[in-house]
Amino acid sequence: MAQLPNIAIIIGSTRDSRFADKPAAWMLKQAQARGDMTVELVDLRDFDLPLFNEMGGNKFVPTQDPAALAWQAKIAEFDGYIFVTAEYNHSVTGALKNALDQAYVEWNRKPMGAIGYGGLGAARAVEHLRNIAVELEMVPVRGAVHIAGGDFMAVHPLGANGPIEDIEDHLLGGAKELLNDIVWWANAAKAAKA
Repeated sequence: MAQLPNIAIIIGSTRDSRFADKPAAWMLKQAQARGDMTVELVDLRDFDLPLFNEMGGNKFVPTQDPAALAWQAKIAEFDGYIFVTAEYNHSVTGALKNALDQAYVEWNRKPMGAIGYGGLGAARAVEHLRNIAVELEMVPVRGAVHIAGGDFMAVHPLGANGPIEDIEDHLLGGAKELLNDIVWWANAAKAAKA
């Protein structure tokens, strides 16, 4: 029997006041409820990555920094990725962009998707993230989850601070599509590599 794809849900913010933990925990719960993948929450805070300062990406030059090497080893464990991202100035967080830059070969030929949050559901950040993923030779999937507008204010601490479950009927369709896409592409990529 084939091994289930191992998927990382990567929290893409390191700020003390971040909101990311709430949607990350909700997405983890959705993924764990399925029987077609294993899933792990990966928090950028746990890696204390320096700003990218290598001679080049690790496709071309071996990485020297021990923190970046630890990050690469962690990322290499997974068959696909779901990024949890806010939108900062129409893009992903600086911490997430830096983490993406700290690896290259570990991302290659694996699917990625996103759950985004903010006034517009991080739509522009998710779109930018997909462009970055293409350059890193990932497979961006169509499915995504966007926590936007009134839904965002219903669950954010600056609004009503309710649980995500209060709005999940608006999110479950996108989550199912995202997870279906990630699993399909992860299995396809694993088969092709074998």
